[in-house]
Amino acid sequence: MSRGLNKVMIIGHLGKDPEMRYTPSGRPVTTFTVAVSRSWNSADGERHNETEWFNIVAWGNLAEICKQYLAKGQQVYIEGRLQTRRWDDKEGQKHTSVEIVASEMMMLGDRRDANHGSEEQSAPVEGEPAASEDEFPF
Repeated sequence: MSRGLNKVMIIGHLGKDPEMRYTPSGRPVTTFTVAVSRSWNSADGERHNETEWFNIVAWGNLAEICKQYLAKGQQVYIEGRLQTRRWDDKEGQKHTSVEIVASEMMMLGDRRDANHGSEEQSAPVEGEPAASEDEFPF
């Protein structure tokens, strides 16, 4: 039997400070957005820029590390897997969200803030389960 592969790696900048919450069972979950920009020249030589925003979700120990060390504007490497969540709001409208469930985070760039320790931090976390809607209602 063959296994599938769901792996994503991005490098970008945080759009806002991470937000940490706790599930009803007390498990920490941190969410934040990362902007990844790319530039290219079209055939006529015109320069184009494009920014893609990614929703990031970190669980457990990695959630606590992200909340402690990351801040808006920080450049970061995120590795994880894509997950699609679907839910209905109070008005019965259906919603879909695609997010990256982080398994590894590394701080990049030259930010040297006394409160943020060393220039790079790596925190691999394996086997984080998917959230059920009742545990992750946002």
